[in-house]
Amino acid sequence: MAGVSPRSGDGAARFGARLAAASAEHGPLCAGIDPHAPLLAAWGLTDDADGVERFGRTVVEALAGHVAAVKPQVAFFERHGSRGVAALERVLADARAAGLLTVVDAKRGDIGSTMAAYADAFAGDSPLAGDAVTVSPFLGFESLRPLLDVAAQHGRGVFVLALTSNPEGPGVQHAVAADGRSVARSIAEAAAAENAGATLLGDVGLVVGATVGAAVADLGLDLAAVNGPLLAPGVGAQGATAQDLRTVFGDARRLVLATSSREVLGAGPDPRALLDAARRTADQVRAALAD
Repeated sequence: MAGVSPRSGDGAARFGARLAAASAEHGPLCAGIDPHAPLLAAWGLTDDADGVERFGRTVVEALAGHVAAVKPQVAFFERHGSRGVAALERVLADARAAGLLTVVDAKRGDIGSTMAAYADAFAGDSPLAGDAVTVSPFLGFESLRPLLDVAAQHGRGVFVLALTSNPEGPGVQHAVAADGRSVARSIAEAAAAENAGATLLGDVGLVVGATVGAAVADLGLDLAAVNGPLLAPGVGAQGATAQDLRTVFGDARRLVLATSSREVLGAGPDPRALLDAARRTADQVRAALAD
């Protein structure tokens, strides 16, 4: 096979190849695992480490083998201290055992030895490492180098924040540097360089909100050239429609991994209802992204 090998240096299949296969089989949907207090209450669970563990493991059991990936939000586990972190480790272990891809939504970003420590935690051999992790590049894309390197060694993926849908994001992401490029465009081009030569799908992706409207075009981002997965939060209850996906991503639609949390999780705690909601959302996403 030409280009980058579909296997990493330690023999693990590359994340991009695994994700491409899972999306083709189940549809390009990543279901969130966001055990925030109101949702725990709606599920009849306690707002503590036991509750978030039960929540996460229920989602994994219901959706394993039926969605491309799940995305546990680290903060909802960390707020319960060491027992919450241990709960996250067990949720990730369940997913690993079931063959379900995980995107650990940690949004870490730092420099030097601190970034190297985050790399060990979320992209190395740690029980907190999933198949991919979200990171923040706003200390400079190259500040991510320790994590990018460790992820590559272990066949893991990295999703780099680029264009987020929060109202504060444009103040940084739309800013234009002396070279005339927006911050978001420079991040997208750096990710594309990481994926140069990759076949199927590169391992370094971007986070681009499904509700950012015309920002991709206005800022001159060539998302198709990234050649890596585009994690697109905001589908369903957060307001993004099928037309939004087509407007935002255009000819890069084949790279999109749409994420949905409330639209799916609101159907719980019944596993069958969770699965039905995930299937409906996956079908809608697949139709929206079809050529």
